[in-house]
Amino acid sequence: MHVIVLNGGSSSGKSSIARCLQELLPEPWLHIGADTMVDALPPSLRGGGEGIGGLEDGDGTVEVGPVFAALDAAWTIGVAAMARAGARIVVDEVFLGGASSQARWRAALEGLDVLWVGVHCDPAVAAEREAARGDRVAGMAAAQAEAVHQGVAYDLVVDSSRAAAADCARAITARVPADGSSGVQAGAQAGVRTDVQADVQADAAS
Repeated sequence: MHVIVLNGGSSSGKSSIARCLQELLPEPWLHIGADTMVDALPPSLRGGGEGIGGLEDGDGTVEVGPVFAALDAAWTIGVAAMARAGARIVVDEVFLGGASSQARWRAALEGLDVLWVGVHCDPAVAAEREAARGDRVAGMAAAQAEAVHQGVAYDLVVDSSRAAAADCARAITARVPADGSSGVQAGAQAGVRTDVQADVQADAAS
């Protein structure tokens, strides 16, 4: 297994799950998120226009300009190159384009063993987390909660509003082969979502 892709809206719990994965998985895994890319941008590209807008003000809608899109595409290819060079990577992403975003990542990661994980969260719970953290524009979590999953195929789906981050991470870890062999599930390759959310909820309740 080379890459675990976590896709979910803002404040859905992806980063917490990624940190738990780093503790649970026996080999060292890098955690690289959408915020990694945004934090590397010059300030001039964080205010909309040709860059990315909606991160610091507005109604929670994020708008992507052509310069940001080009840099993001290059960053995606760079992450894939790191994986091909031998790094194991947990990608913490927000598929603003839904299926088209996954298609871009799928093309970049072609030939690598990838586990596609959907991180769902009830919009109301995500909004509460958003308000508590204080570093996100109000409305972003609710706007992204369902939209980022539209048309996206997963090997595994977890719900962080019904299970703790550690429980979600354990469910993901169970899908990572201990021997390093391919963990790609037929469902994601064929564009079929494999939903094991109920299993994660049951683990959390036990």
